[in-house]
Amino acid sequence: MRRRSIQSTSAASSSSRHFDHPTNPHPRRTLDWVPIIWHRIRALLQVLVAVVLRKFWGSVPNRPGSTSNRESAEDDHNNTSMGDLDRLPTDVFVQVLKLLGPKEAARSGLVCKSWKVLVSDNRLWVFFLTHGKHPFDTVLFAETHLRSGPMLYFDHSQQISFMHIFAERAIVPGAIIVDGGSGYCKYGWSKYAAPSGRCATFLEFGNLESPVHSRLHHFFSTIYSRMQVRASSHPIIVSVPICYPEDTEAARASRRQLREAIYSVLFDMNAPAVCAIDQAVLALYAARRTSGIVVNIGFNVTSVVPILRGKVMHEVGIEVLALGALKLTGFLKELMQQRNINFQSLYTVRTIKEKLCYVASDYDAELHKDTKQSCEVASEGLFTLSKECFQTGEILFQPHIGGLYSMGLHQAVALCMNHCLAAEVATNDGWFKTVVLAGGTSCLPGLPERLEKELHKLLPPLISEGIKVIPPPYGTDSAWFGAKIISNVSTFCDAWCITKKQFRQNPRRISGD
Repeated sequence: MRRRSIQSTSAASSSSRHFDHPTNPHPRRTLDWVPIIWHRIRALLQVLVAVVLRKFWGSVPNRPGSTSNRESAEDDHNNTSMGDLDRLPTDVFVQVLKLLGPKEAARSGLVCKSWKVLVSDNRLWVFFLTHGKHPFDTVLFAETHLRSGPMLYFDHSQQISFMHIFAERAIVPGAIIVDGGSGYCKYGWSKYAAPSGRCATFLEFGNLESPVHSRLHHFFSTIYSRMQVRASSHPIIVSVPICYPEDTEAARASRRQLREAIYSVLFDMNAPAVCAIDQAVLALYAARRTSGIVVNIGFNVTSVVPILRGKVMHEVGIEVLALGALKLTGFLKELMQQRNINFQSLYTVRTIKEKLCYVASDYDAELHKDTKQSCEVASEGLFTLSKECFQTGEILFQPHIGGLYSMGLHQAVALCMNHCLAAEVATNDGWFKTVVLAGGTSCLPGLPERLEKELHKLLPPLISEGIKVIPPPYGTDSAWFGAKIISNVSTFCDAWCITKKQFRQNPRRISGD
């Protein structure tokens, strides 16, 4: 036995020297043992817990359903002594539970009362959630702000059990997410890391002269077909673009009719549950906010949308600018033609815009700098731009440069903030001072900083103090990820979705106003 120990020590020392030696020709061989050792340690711990559980359940009389059986189980749960395991330090035991994972940790809570207390500790389940599929700050936001559904009511005096939240999130069914978009639609599974496909938006899908109901049916049928899934198998979340922004009876009726058409078509296709939410609200949720102003730079127009506690404030006013991604691409095309730069298609111009264009912090100062940059476009070669790199994005703030008659982006946001302050819809005047950017064009470098700078120059200190402009948290897919956050909240099906029966009984509940 002693000889074996000495040999083992010697082997370990030799292995250590071999691993540390800089000339080791196979440095990864030693590291290959790490997952094997980890797997064996975890297996041993699982065996330990299994033995303990067998001991616990073995002490319960085998008379299913009898009163004595339940009383005995309760007594064992409260009073069972685990022998030497009782002397295991608490911090060591918690580390063991972390190694075992959530499933085995939950089972360990059945052994005795003291173990149950440790297993139900929020810190343990925060650890499991932190090391899960979703960032913990996103999980915390969802479970503290979105659990009650669109009304966003949460009793902050109520103690949160992350153990229960973990269990509830584990059984939330996967949902199909369809982000209507403005340039193109993104769709995919809620359990996936990103959208899996793209297509035309449902507002532009199929024959535009066809009835809305027919176009929507064609649109959703195409998505279900591409995803190779039956409509009846999963809930679906649909993001609704900002349409009919005015606060009039006609606009409210149009918004309601669009939502009713979406729900009606999906229920006719046997969708088990449907959730339709405004695209701007989802972009706000993606930034882990429930109130603020969303600036959505879409394909054709830019919308400045005030949102209070998850509700679009049509009564305050939505500012719409006839200035979108297409205008910027068209302006860059003109600038390139003025310099006799040849290109094959508008797609090439858009690619160059995405690779080279940015927003200058100080436009006049940028004109005197050397801003030459180059990029390569597949099958078309190398393109070199200079002032065009920042002149393209400048029309967001000075539309007249591009021959457009419109207020600038900063002016539209400032106007919206003034309306929010004058409306007095909340006791907290700071709810509108968070500005969240959304849409592909909002990903232009320098745009958040420039917009914040212009707002501070344009607004009085009473309003401008505390303004924060947040770049799109997930780039072009912010609304899709906002829907993903909702689809994984522990109360998703009950709090956010509407079933066919509920829709038939009360269609007005889906109006969104």
